[in-house]
Amino acid sequence: MPSTVDPLIPLSLLEAVRTVDLPDGDLEAEFVAELRNKRMGLSEPVFAQIKRFAEAVRRRQPQSFDEAVGIARLIGRRPDAEAVFREAGRNLARQSYGTVSPVTRKLTLMLPAILARPIALRHVRRIAARYMAGNIRRVGSSILLSVQGSVTLESTARQGGCAYYESALRELMQLLVGGVGAVEHVRCAGRSEGTCEWRAEWRPIGSAR
Repeated sequence: MPSTVDPLIPLSLLEAVRTVDLPDGDLEAEFVAELRNKRMGLSEPVFAQIKRFAEAVRRRQPQSFDEAVGIARLIGRRPDAEAVFREAGRNLARQSYGTVSPVTRKLTLMLPAILARPIALRHVRRIAARYMAGNIRRVGSSILLSVQGSVTLESTARQGGCAYYESALRELMQLLVGGVGAVEHVRCAGRSEGTCEWRAEWRPIGSAR
């Protein structure tokens, strides 16, 4: 297992907790204060940690792998853990997609698939390697994401934490190529299969791209 992770990993997890725990609609200030005592995502310690990790992202300072695992395990105790992990995965994808130049983003959506896919694949590989400590390879009409050092692997029963990487891959492909077909969790270290692996189809069913 790696000793460090990109700071965007713990930041995306905690920001997802905050997003899920935010109250709906306008509430009185005293009620919000009361909620802060009950909801993890609204607590002062979580706000402080988000601020710390956001600064680490800005400075590109790697963070402890064990600390990220600890955050994932805290999330795993929640009844809505899988929903939080999926929100965190989308958050990770959106923020990492922001590192792709605006020109490249437009090209991957406007060019014919035969030209756009190699560009998109290059950026998916870079993002997966930097932010997920993962490896991307193309197999026919699908791409495979392999992650050996998953921070969410043991966070919940029945590999619910693996939704984090599945959601991140799905959102990233959606952003880069304007759509994605099925995303499957095809291998899992939690099932003694050596590594965690997800397969994503290049395009949604019926798409011409």
